[in-house]
Amino acid sequence: MDHDGTRDRAADGILDAAEDLFYGQGIQAVGMDAVRAASGVTLRRLYQLFPSKGDLVEAYLLRRDERWRADLAAYVDEAAVEPREQLLAVFDWLAIWFAQPAFRGCAFVNAFGELGASSLAVASAARHHKAEFAAYLARLTTAAGAPPATAVHLALLAEGAITTAAIRGDSTPAAEAKEAARVLLAPTAV
Repeated sequence: MDHDGTRDRAADGILDAAEDLFYGQGIQAVGMDAVRAASGVTLRRLYQLFPSKGDLVEAYLLRRDERWRADLAAYVDEAAVEPREQLLAVFDWLAIWFAQPAFRGCAFVNAFGELGASSLAVASAARHHKAEFAAYLARLTTAAGAPPATAVHLALLAEGAITTAAIRGDSTPAAEAKEAARVLLAPTAV
């Protein structure tokens, strides 16, 4: 970081622009010049901070993962105390996310679909995100006293809801998945 923090501010501005553009339009559709223009930095500064588009894509995905998971956990922690209710709150958070005008599905699935076969960094970032989300659900499932396989089932419900909401263009898959989760978590189901 520079003495006055300009490197961090510039990098954050670039990552903000990249996130909006990559998530909204697709990674392959967006060139570095579009990121430069949207971030307001010079092309030289952009390449000083992110020497290649691959570096920028990787940084965008890593930051999005951290933010997405932190936002989810903060919502769930505030929404409920009991682990079973926290698991159901995951689907409430998904509904809020799905209702956002800029919602375009899972950034990691989208990036993997575009570049996963040719970019180890993108494939790794997508796998990491999915593994961390599944581990989060597993921790809540264990705390709720449900069988370990329930976490896998809940992750599949959430992932299916994300994809379905993106395709349908509405938030109802979150409520539908929540009802299925409620069945999975019912005492007679465990």
